[in-house]
Amino acid sequence: MTDTPTTGRRFVLAARPDGLPKESDFRLEEVAIGAPGPGQILTRNHYVSLDPAIRGWLDDRPSYLPPVALGDAVRASTVGTVIASGVDRFKPGDWVMGLNAIEEYSLVTPNAYMHPIDVSQVPSPTLYLSAMGAVGLTAWFGVSEVMQPQAGQTLLVSGAAGAVGSCVGQLAKLRGTRVVGIAGGADKCRKLIDHFGFDAAIDYRGKDVEALSADIAAACPEGIDLVYENVGGICLDATLLHINHYARIILCGLISEYNGESYGARNIWQLIVKTATMRGYLVSEFVDRFPEGSKAIAALIAEGKLRFDEHVEKGIDNAYPAFMRLFDGSNRGKMILDLS
Repeated sequence: MTDTPTTGRRFVLAARPDGLPKESDFRLEEVAIGAPGPGQILTRNHYVSLDPAIRGWLDDRPSYLPPVALGDAVRASTVGTVIASGVDRFKPGDWVMGLNAIEEYSLVTPNAYMHPIDVSQVPSPTLYLSAMGAVGLTAWFGVSEVMQPQAGQTLLVSGAAGAVGSCVGQLAKLRGTRVVGIAGGADKCRKLIDHFGFDAAIDYRGKDVEALSADIAAACPEGIDLVYENVGGICLDATLLHINHYARIILCGLISEYNGESYGARNIWQLIVKTATMRGYLVSEFVDRFPEGSKAIAALIAEGKLRFDEHVEKGIDNAYPAFMRLFDGSNRGKMILDLS
């Protein structure tokens, strides 16, 4: 058993971002680490998941989770080991996954998001933050329970080269659905087809709604039955012009609008014209079924039916530049920070 640490570093919210986060909105600080009391555990965080959702938690406005308080470590999903425990079901040395923070050590009261994991069954513990974590589970339940695509339908995925989008496309393909992805840049579009097996890919870079709409029409000549939306803005607006009657649109993310550069969907009237439906989706709807989803995803990976890329940056000192890769599109897979 490792000795209980006395101090640890954390990535703290110093100011509310105005638009795109600046480095000065955060600071690294070293804090004292206390021993866990009854009902608490102390974890050493080895890996941290960096996700677009974090940006929304930095604003002081209503969301599905409370805003990160000024002076607190930035909230994030983590994978690590238990150092000390005041909870019977968590033992020192256990690997655990939870919603903690970007910090080297977390002293927490376990909630529904925290559970033990078996890292002996996977090539890397990082898989519990990517394919078998919240990202992969978002795709799994979004496809299997919410969207339920059918053979012969056409699905359009925005942010398709991202961790969620690429997984959504592959899972839908396994059901016989025709899958078209929107991504930023020729390299990502090639990867969608050659690596992830999409049927077609559309590069949105440098295009307005009219140009993007023309590309969608060419890639989806029979219209769009299903939309898995991760981006919003012009991607959603152009897509709405090509939905079929009774189309279903799943809003998983709107990353183009997270930094205050709001565009808004101006073609929302197409929902009326096509008697279509649009609904929001959070993976927390299925939190009690996470182990089931992780097991299903692990089986698909083992069978070679699902590919999942990770982009790992090392060190808490790189928390800010690694986080910002999510917004400039320079990440090449699920963005993970290695604190080990």
